[in-house]
Amino acid sequence: MVSRQRNSSVPAALSCFRPEALTFLRNLARHNDREWFQPRKAQFEAEVREPMLAIVRKINAAMEEFAPAHVRPAEKCVFRIYRDTRFSADKQPYKTHIAAWWARAGLEKTSGAGYYFHVSPKEVVVAAGAYMPGKEQLAAIRHWLLDHHDELRKLLRRPSLRKDFEEFEGNALTRPPKGFPADHPGMDLIRCRQWGVATTLAPEVALKKDLARVLIRRFKRAAPVVDALNAPLIAALAPKKRVLFGLR
Repeated sequence: MVSRQRNSSVPAALSCFRPEALTFLRNLARHNDREWFQPRKAQFEAEVREPMLAIVRKINAAMEEFAPAHVRPAEKCVFRIYRDTRFSADKQPYKTHIAAWWARAGLEKTSGAGYYFHVSPKEVVVAAGAYMPGKEQLAAIRHWLLDHHDELRKLLRRPSLRKDFEEFEGNALTRPPKGFPADHPGMDLIRCRQWGVATTLAPEVALKKDLARVLIRRFKRAAPVVDALNAPLIAALAPKKRVLFGLR
């Protein structure tokens, strides 16, 4: 009788990574070229991409409760390993981390505020918010802050949120943006070019069986911030009412 052995190079669906994933990414950083990667592409798929997809699917299931508008197919959330080198002086073809991003429905092409995490041999980064929004989104959030700065400030300072995150660098302007009153009480927030929270965890966190649970807990606590930042962006997408003969 011939015994059938399971192919150990293809891990079962997990809610965390195996040590082989970090080893692969570590080796990729040392040998960042196609000659090294192409013969090992199947290993990348089995040890890095497939576990990442499994984790994203588990997070998606939880997001149905607190961020349903951000639930997308896992394949749409996970970034490609290939770098866009067209306009970069760094021509290394591959990223040395695996990352996922949850955009809100309706804002997929323009990003908006969302949820993010990545895993590398050096760290696990978890973040939520609006990171470097485009010109129109930046203006929409700033105008929203004129009346809602206290609301966002309170959300960012919630003790439950601060247990898991720090507010990330706002990349603020040195002076008020054009057209905004310099003495506005929310100017510290209005001058920012991005808003949100982030934390950096040890890479070993990626290997723990509760990785998905850790990420879900943090995303759930950050959800009010993400929703607040998306509010003016979603409002801008709403169709404008047409005026007919002076009547609405």
